[in-house]
Amino acid sequence: MSLVRESRSITRKFLARPQQEGLGAVVRRSIGRFELRYFDPFLVLDEFSVSAPAGFPDHPHRGFETVTYMLQGAVTHEDFEGRKGRIEAGDLQWMTAGKGVVHSEMPAPHGTQKGLQLWINLSSQHKMIEPRYQEISSENIAEAARDGIKVRVIAGEALGVKSAIYTRTPTMYLDFTLKPGSHLQQPIPKSYNAFVYILEGEGTFGQDSTTSPISAHYLLLLSGFGDGLVAWNKGSKILRFILVGGEPLGEPVAQLGPFVMNTQEEIDQTIEDFENYTNGFEKAKDWRSEARIELGY
Repeated sequence: MSLVRESRSITRKFLARPQQEGLGAVVRRSIGRFELRYFDPFLVLDEFSVSAPAGFPDHPHRGFETVTYMLQGAVTHEDFEGRKGRIEAGDLQWMTAGKGVVHSEMPAPHGTQKGLQLWINLSSQHKMIEPRYQEISSENIAEAARDGIKVRVIAGEALGVKSAIYTRTPTMYLDFTLKPGSHLQQPIPKSYNAFVYILEGEGTFGQDSTTSPISAHYLLLLSGFGDGLVAWNKGSKILRFILVGGEPLGEPVAQLGPFVMNTQEEIDQTIEDFENYTNGFEKAKDWRSEARIELGY
């Protein structure tokens, strides 16, 4: 019996081209760029590549979650509550910024550090909750393999295994690797918006297996029709991609950089809170990350 009766089709595709972000870092941004400002509930998807001393020094967030998934190397994380940690290849950090976080994300001192960062919007009732972190080391991320397919289940369920991550905005986040000749059928909840981002190799996606393969660094928006995704690797090299889906919030979005609320009035209040160190940003007044101190500013 087929897992997917009707595959979702590709409605749009974008090549994520390199651009400068942060302090000398390079990102390939696919969601959050001028052609695709928002794909409810997703605000930003960056594939980043950064080498010291470049990085993402002290900066604030409010009103959403950031999901950092390391592909190569390591990044050091610090925030104004005194939390510190190192996210290494294969590790995951799921940060709920909620009412406010000021933090720093800086690369390990040697080599090039690569990863993905996804911003997931929070509903109006959750935007001002207390910040929290969910961190999972690589060896503790749920994995499964079958018929030439390997999956790392960051959020949701695939090939009979489930993630331990709690998603306040219902989300699936799956990292698939397909060997040459393999064929995937992955269910997607019918109410979810979903997309594919290709990391390596090239693949064919959707009901029609005769369409031209699509290669790395492309974002594929999937239609809202169908109960899952069908994909083939017809090439001679491995195909690696993420499949991400989420429950649309259906709420207005007001955004100013790292602040995402529902109205302009809420954005104005957020700016006032940040500038006056109030309502969640109190500890930002006297905090400087170790990375920023070392950089001398």
